[in-house]
Amino acid sequence: MPDPQPAWATRLAAEFLASDARAIALAKPLTTVQLNWRPSPTQWSIGQCLDHLLVANTVYLPPIAASLERAARVAVEEITPGWFGGWFLRTQIAPSSASRKGKAPKKITPVSEVDGTILERFLESNEHARRMIRDASAYDVNHVRFRNPFVPLIRFTAGTGFEIVSKHQDRHLLQAERVRAAMR
Repeated sequence: MPDPQPAWATRLAAEFLASDARAIALAKPLTTVQLNWRPSPTQWSIGQCLDHLLVANTVYLPPIAASLERAARVAVEEITPGWFGGWFLRTQIAPSSASRKGKAPKKITPVSEVDGTILERFLESNEHARRMIRDASAYDVNHVRFRNPFVPLIRFTAGTGFEIVSKHQDRHLLQAERVRAAMR
């Protein structure tokens, strides 16, 4: 029988499943035209929000995986971001009154129009994230560091990286939910 997952891995896997459910509720009933509808020229569509998250997963997760390949296998029960990682999560990533709206890095700027496969591709990227979390649960994700793919001088712990990806999804799914509400 496999070892039980640490609390952080169980929590994050559940957060990614919740993101999947939100994305399905938002996008599955929509046509491609509706997926690409924008409330204004300066706002993203639901499809663009999903594309942004998909691309963020494909850019952000590989450096985390690579950092774990070199690490010793020592599991930890919880993720404890350091001061900078905690500040970054609160002010730049998590949707809250303390977070700031910023321009997406060029590497993860969404396409101008999505096709009808965007939901499926997003869900596949989250399945990959859950597999990574399961694999990473055997490591001390509070000490294994990876180079931030957007600002290479910044190095976060693998645990903080997983938290960033999850909270980033919360932020942009909330944005997509606002777009969906504006469609009515």
